[in-house]
Amino acid sequence: MSSYDVIVIGAGPGGYVAAIRCAQLGMKVACIEGRETLGGTCLNVGCIPSKAMLHATHMLHEAEHNFADMGLKGKAPSVDWQQMLDYKAKTIAQNTGGIEFLFKKNKIDWIKGWASIPAAGKVKVGDDTHEAKHIVVATGSAPSGLPGIEIDEKIVVTSTGALELPKIPKTMVVIGAGVIGLELGSVYARLGTEVSVIEFLDGITPGMDAEIARQFQKMLTKQGLKFTLGAAVQGVSVKNKKATVTYKLRKDDSAHEVTADTVLVATGRKPFTDGLGLDALGVELTDRGQIKTDGKYATNVAGVYAIGDTIAGPMLAHKAEDEGMAVAEVIAGQHGHVNYGVIPGVIYTHPEVANVGETEETLKEQGRAYKVGKFSFMGNARAKANFAGEGFVKILADKESDRILGAHIIGPMAGDLIHEICVAMEFGAAAEDLARTCHAHPTYSEAVREAALACGNGAIHA
Repeated sequence: MSSYDVIVIGAGPGGYVAAIRCAQLGMKVACIEGRETLGGTCLNVGCIPSKAMLHATHMLHEAEHNFADMGLKGKAPSVDWQQMLDYKAKTIAQNTGGIEFLFKKNKIDWIKGWASIPAAGKVKVGDDTHEAKHIVVATGSAPSGLPGIEIDEKIVVTSTGALELPKIPKTMVVIGAGVIGLELGSVYARLGTEVSVIEFLDGITPGMDAEIARQFQKMLTKQGLKFTLGAAVQGVSVKNKKATVTYKLRKDDSAHEVTADTVLVATGRKPFTDGLGLDALGVELTDRGQIKTDGKYATNVAGVYAIGDTIAGPMLAHKAEDEGMAVAEVIAGQHGHVNYGVIPGVIYTHPEVANVGETEETLKEQGRAYKVGKFSFMGNARAKANFAGEGFVKILADKESDRILGAHIIGPMAGDLIHEICVAMEFGAAAEDLARTCHAHPTYSEAVREAALACGNGAIHA
């Protein structure tokens, strides 16, 4: 029987970061992972491979639509689908191999297999039982699916299957207009697939600032995606290698159907805790299947903690990473902390969409007085030069104090630009602080400064 200070179950972004930080803080650590490679869903079948595909297809889009205007003449490249999949696989291997190196560097034992917790302080993997003073559950999440829809990962797929299709489909139906559905829908639309998105709600990207969401939908429609909103999917049937999706429009209960080569079910994710034995252990769960934790990530069972997608909060890799560092510091007797009010969200389509903090809708619900500063990328010289003038930066600030309450960006490099505002919010900055900070010219980041200026006396280039 091996004995450790900490055993982390799951080697995704939350788990491997927790293991590394625990080791850095002087603890003897093991990490248990059932996959053949480290990195969890994010690195193996999620964030990283999807970004590789988004990058590759964006390059194709640029070649097809913008190269000629820059004097780059010739035929647009043809798509070698297998080579593109190989590029994606190489990207995955480089990243998962990097984590394996970090485990060795930090002397973390990687125990391969699926774990259960038979009792507090004990973790079983196969026939072996290991002891630990502290156990961190970081097992992530799995696609949630819809009742009555059978996933075969060939014709009716989750994001996992969508990243491994044997050929580019001519037609695809995406069920769900959230982050995953829109990113992968964009990938295939750029490859020539006719993509139709069916969403239960009356708008895309639930929880996003409504003005941004409306603009985003217009841009995606312009790129060829078709949207059916306010539609409740009734089922999916497969016949002769084709899938038929049946749905009802909520406004009039009328029945409709659409047939496609591939159906991507992108209706969210749920905590993955199967096989851990949490019920028998007595770990309390929420009605959504999440593990209940206190402010220090501890469950009601002594010595058992949980982080990432298994607990409440946005299912984001970087949120899990922050919690991984925080729980390690808590276990070490320090004061681990995550500021949940400053966790950015990003959609990696083109243009990108990014947000942090409050939306106009949440501020109105709270009855808070606020002001809005906006600036269009059409007024940004760098964006116009790079055929990226669509979109805008929007900053929300307190009407009296000018303190930044939230920000929303749709446009080039939005996922990188948002972090300037995150840092500002972390330090309690006012919009004027951003406006008075010199920004290099010509950069996309000038649009952020201009939006901050718009919260005061007005943007210069608007």
